[in-house]
Order: sequence, then structure tokens, then C-alpha cells
Amino acid sequence: MLRGMRSFRPPSFPVCNPQVSGAAVHQLHGTPARLTDGVYKDLTNMRVRTPWVEALRKQRAEGSDPTKKTETPTTPRIRDLRPKKMSDSFHRVVIPLAQDPWLLDNYLNANGHIRLGTIFMDLDALSGVIAYKHTGEDVTTVTAAVDRITINHPLKELCDLELSGQVTFATGRSSMEISLQVAKAPEAGTKAKKEDVLMTCAFTMVSLDPSTKKPVAVSPVQLETEEDKRLFALGEKNSNEKKALAKKALRKQPPNNEESDLIHAMWLKQLAYHDPNNTLRKPENVVFMEKTRIHSTQIMQPQNRNRHNFMIFGGFLLKQTFELAFCCAAAFSHSRPTFVSLDPSTFENPVPVGSVLYLTATVALSESVDTSTSNDAQSTSNSSTDDRKYTKLQIRVDSKVRNIEHGETKPTGQFNYTFTVEKDIRVMPQTYSEFMIWIDARRRVERVKASVKGGRGGMDRKDHESELRVME
Repeated sequence: MLRGMRSFRPPSFPVCNPQVSGAAVHQLHGTPARLTDGVYKDLTNMRVRTPWVEALRKQRAEGSDPTKKTETPTTPRIRDLRPKKMSDSFHRVVIPLAQDPWLLDNYLNANGHIRLGTIFMDLDALSGVIAYKHTGEDVTTVTAAVDRITINHPLKELCDLELSGQVTFATGRSSMEISLQVAKAPEAGTKAKKEDVLMTCAFTMVSLDPSTKKPVAVSPVQLETEEDKRLFALGEKNSNEKKALAKKALRKQPPNNEESDLIHAMWLKQLAYHDPNNTLRKPENVVFMEKTRIHSTQIMQPQNRNRHNFMIFGGFLLKQTFELAFCCAAAFSHSRPTFVSLDPSTFENPVPVGSVLYLTATVALSESVDTSTSNDAQSTSNSSTDDRKYTKLQIRVDSKVRNIEHGETKPTGQFNYTFTVEKDIRVMPQTYSEFMIWIDARRRVERVKASVKGGRGGMDRKDHESELRVME
């Protein structure tokens, strides 16, 4: 009976007791609702295989804590690690949003548009399905990073969506890159057209021993076609960039001369704002960074667990961080933000079921968008203030988790979202920690632009000198 509960649909409840003779029974609705946790049911069924009550009873009977590491590995010593074709891990799911209004109910926001946070949950669930097709069931596979989620072509109509992907980079170590896309579902037997692709993204998954939580090897990918070679080369490039990025982190590389000059210039400007003998005052469209922060606290419930039952799955964290970032951008700009991308973000530590998750969203960087050239261009010093109608915001969401007794705290990840707003507004850091957040965001923007433009770092010194002039 417990295993059938997921597909059980309760009858419509009457207004009064049906056992009372002659009582009228009024139906509240005529069609059954589709029960879901926010992830498409086919993906949920692949992710959650054991009812929580059964998993809990088994854990209590064994007297063990599945979230803790042990010294004895449970991964078989002999495993089949022969190279596998990319197509072996390919998986495709069609979500029939245009056909099922109750299912669509879970994917729409208040304005009737697709709720992107729910799509992010589906993408993470799909990446798990693909990863296990490549690794097999003997290992634990977790989301280590989201390399980038980019909107390619916004949807102009409600339609069925096709989510698809495959492992595109694996060298035989513990990690693998999974490339995914969301597209308007094509006709049977055809592939999605380029203009019908809503978004593309890449997830990095890591395989661990279920008991020791240590990395274990996975099969490398076998390259057969030119397209396989192209995808593998792209994955290799992403892997090398992440390694280089780790070496340039602020904890390892302090601000360079150019960055130090920009910090000093902003500090001098703040002194001028508070100098009674100086006529310069902070413009109304400049907001100090500390005023942009918003927070979220919630307990982690088993309905959002991963397939191993006692940890929260990464897609739930993506949804929560995205929606908090959206709220942060909206509160900062007093306008409706438009999502641009999720920039490279990392998952540091797992989030156990029953723990308390703390999220903090901050406007880390603001950039002027010059609409006379392209949405990615910076406004130059020759542009008038009236032309600065759009601002690109980078929202940083820091997450940490505590056990319910609040005795132990661990960081669980940093997520970096980019939005545009139809507003001329700027963020200004004040403390050294805030300046480091600003520098970290600026470096991230430079790396993304260099990658997109083939090596040309799009934000140079004059761009931010222009930003400083706007604050005058």
C-alpha cells in the first residue's frame, strides 16, 4: 500500500458527512489534481524510490546514520569501467504542459509564465538520471557544480517541453560533465530546432562511495563522431577553466593593482558623500550593498530528498536560491527582473534531511547595459545618463546548513545569478568584505565575457571608471 501512495489520487471531498442520510454531496472540482513535489512525476519516480517511512524504519532498525562517513567502502572492487558511448547515457523526457492543465499548474508563476526554478529542479533530477545510466547503481552520484544555465530563446507560448541530455565529458576519474537542454517539444521522430531551444546548461556530477563518501572512478566516454569530439573538447575546456578559476580565487589571489585602484576610488567617493565641505552627495540611484541583503531560513523536509533518502537533492537548492535571488533583484530595483543566466556555481557540502538551511542573497555587482549596441555591452563614458535605462545585476546567494540543534554549521554552496532590470540603479560596497564580494563578481563577469567573446575580456578599466562617474 505504501508503494502505491505516489499514484493514489484522493476522491473529491464532500462538504458534509456522506454517512448522514440524505446529505447532499458537493464536488469541489471535477478533475483529479496531479500530485507532485514540483518535479515532473517521471523524474520524481526515478529519484525517489523508497517511501520515507520505509527508509526511516530501515535506518532506525540498523541503528546507523547514512549521512556519516564510514571506513569500510561498499563499492565493489571489480567494476566494469570500459569506455561508454555518449549516446549510452542519453535521456529524454517530454513534459506535456500544453496537454495537462493540472501539471501546468506546477510550472506557472503568478504572471502565467514558466516558473524557471521548477525547471531547474527538473534539470538537476534529469542530470542524476543520466549520471546513473553512465555509472551504474553501485555508487552515489551528487551534483558538484552547475557550470552555466543560459536562456537562449525565451518561450513565446505555452507548449510541451523536451528536456534532454547526456554525459559529454568523462576521463575515467570521479567526475563527469552532463550537457542538457530544454526545448519546445518537436514532432515525433524529429529533433528540436535551434530557435526552439529555451535554455542550455552543464552540470558537473561526482561519483562517491556510498559509505566512505570518497570519490570513485567512472567509465570514460568513447568518442565516435566529430560531434562527440567537439562536445568532449568543450567539456575539457570547461574543466581546465574551473581549475584555473580555483587558483585565482580571492582567498589565493588578492586584488591586483587595477582592482585596488577601483576600490580606492570608491572609498574616496564615499568619504566625499559624507564630507560637509564637499558638494558631492550620494545619488538616489546608488544603494549601499548592506541594504540589498535578504535572508531565508527553512527546515529541510524529506519530500525533497535525493534517491539515497537522507540528503536533499540539488535541484531543490537551485530552486530556492534562484527565487531568493529574484526577490533580491526585485527589492533592489523596484522592478520585475529578467533572468539572464546562472553563472558557474558550486555545491560544497550536502544538506541533510532535517537540517536547517540558511540563504543570504546580496546584490554583488551592477553594470550599465548599453541598448544602442547589444545587451551584453557596457555603457561608455560618452553615453548620457538618460540612455542608461537597463542595468545588469549579479546576485550572489550564499548558503549554509546547521543541524537542528544548531551545533554544527557548514557552507553548502555559492550561487551566482544574473538578471537585467529596466532601471538605472547602482550598488556600492562599503566594508572590505563587501569590496571582496564586488571584486569576485567583477572577475566572474570578466571570465564569462572572455569565454563568450573568444578571449576578449569585455569589462576593462574604463568601463568601471564610467560606473564611478555615474555615482557622482
